[in-house]
Amino acid sequence: MNIFRTGVLMALLTGLFLAVGFLIGGQAGMAIAFLFAAGSNLFAYWNSDKMVLRMYGAREVDETSAPDLVHLVRQLATRAALPMPRVFIAENEQPNAFATGRDPEHAAVCVTTALLSRLDNEELAGVLAHELSHVKNRDTLTMTITATIAGAVSMLANFAFFMGGRRNFVGSLLVMLLAPLAAVLVQSAISRTREFEADKMGAEISGRPLWLASALQRIDRSAQAIENPEADANPATAHMFIINPLHGGLTSLFSSHPSTEERIERLKAIAAQMDQAPDRGPWA
Repeated sequence: MNIFRTGVLMALLTGLFLAVGFLIGGQAGMAIAFLFAAGSNLFAYWNSDKMVLRMYGAREVDETSAPDLVHLVRQLATRAALPMPRVFIAENEQPNAFATGRDPEHAAVCVTTALLSRLDNEELAGVLAHELSHVKNRDTLTMTITATIAGAVSMLANFAFFMGGRRNFVGSLLVMLLAPLAAVLVQSAISRTREFEADKMGAEISGRPLWLASALQRIDRSAQAIENPEADANPATAHMFIINPLHGGLTSLFSSHPSTEERIERLKAIAAQMDQAPDRGPWA
C-alpha cells in the first residue's frame, strides 16, 4: 500500500511540475518541466535520504563513537525484526528525531544532540521504537521522496515568478504562491494516521507506551521554545520529524502531525490495554 501511495504522490507532484512548466513557457516549458520532474523523481528515489541527512549536517556514528545509542537501536531493531539501520546524530539544539531511507535494508535513524541530552534512556527507547516503526511500515520512502520533490516544486514556482516577466506578472505571482501550497496539500496526503500507527507500533516494540508519551510531551514543549534553523530553511522536511520542528507562521502549514495531546491520550489507552507489561523492555 505504501509503494502505491508513493507512486500516487510522485505522480501528483509531477503534475504540479508540468502545470508550472506550462505557465512558464507553454508546451515547451511543460516538456522541460517533465524532463526535470522525471530526473527529480529518479534522483529522489536513490538519493533523497542522503540529501536530507546532509541538510541537517548529520554525522554517522557507530559502537565506538556512540556505543549506548547504537546498542539501543540494535536491541530495538532486533525486537522489530528489522535489519540494523545506520545511526546518525545531528548537532541541533532542538530535541527531535527522524528516520529516512528507501527501504528497511537502506534505512537510517537520526537523532539530535539535544534529544540525547534531554531524554532519559527509557524515553529515548520510545522515540527510537517510533522511528523504527516508520522504517518497518516503509513510511520513510514516502516521507523522504515527498520532502525532496515538494521542495523542488517550490523552487520551480519561484523560478516561474522570476521568469514570468511583466506580461504575466499576476500569473507568475499566483504560481509562486499556489504551487508550494499545492505541494503542501499533496505532502499532507501522506496522512496523519501514519504517526498514530508509528506510535502504536513503537509502543509494541518497546513494550512501554508511556515512555513514548513522556518523550512526546518533553519534545513538544522544547520544540515550541527552541528554534530549528535547518528545518525552518527546509520546511518541506518537517513532516519527517517525530514532532513538528517549525515555529508558527506559514511554515506551520508544512506540518502533517496530529496534535501531541491526542497522540499522548492514545498511548495512554494502549498502555492501559497492555497493562504496561513491565518485563518487556529491550533493556531488561
